[in-house]
Amino acid sequence: MRVMTAIRNIVILTGAGISAESGLRTFRAEDGLWEDHPVEEVATPEGFARDPALVQRFYDERRAQIRAAFPNPAHEALGRLDREFAGELLIVTQNIDDLHERGGARRVLHMHGEGLSAWCQACDARHRWEGALGDGPACPACGEVAMRPDIVWFGEMPYRMDEIFDALASADLFVSIGTSGAVYPAAGFVQQASANGARTLELNLEESLGSRNFDETRLGTASELVPAWVDEILRS
Repeated sequence: MRVMTAIRNIVILTGAGISAESGLRTFRAEDGLWEDHPVEEVATPEGFARDPALVQRFYDERRAQIRAAFPNPAHEALGRLDREFAGELLIVTQNIDDLHERGGARRVLHMHGEGLSAWCQACDARHRWEGALGDGPACPACGEVAMRPDIVWFGEMPYRMDEIFDALASADLFVSIGTSGAVYPAAGFVQQASANGARTLELNLEESLGSRNFDETRLGTASELVPAWVDEILRS
């Protein structure tokens, strides 16, 4: 599968591994901690209901980290692919950072929400948000103090799943970059794509839980593997 030919429709799934080289820590579900906090405290609706101040502070810190980070060569390579690839392309990311967009990509879907977005629970409006939520700002749309991070927490439905499955159904190639293969529904995308006849490729630092489901796995850093793969696609 080293030569990619007749590729007209690509779906890419990216995970925390693609942003790790930009200084954003990966989510470590296996030890139950995220940035040294138990997951159930900061990434569930129940945790938010118990201690909203803690959760708001936690995401205020994540928001500041996102703003301080910069795209790495893997993000920039996918931005180049978005600009130069004439076929259909969808980058589905599990990440809440905006490094894909700052790297130049436009065909991006954030299935787990966005760190620089706030969601008003009173009027359902979403707003670009780069400041703090912990001090209880009013919603710009309705004036209520009811905004939370626009993040999909455990127990909530990922965003725009119908669009993702439609894209997988018509993909020629499915590529997974920097994902653990442990979190569903994203972990099942490779099987969905394969069932619909797509070729499948994994680019990862190490083998994932789902590596056996891919036609090919290439191991290395995202900043090395992704630019090389993008060059290969655009040459073909």
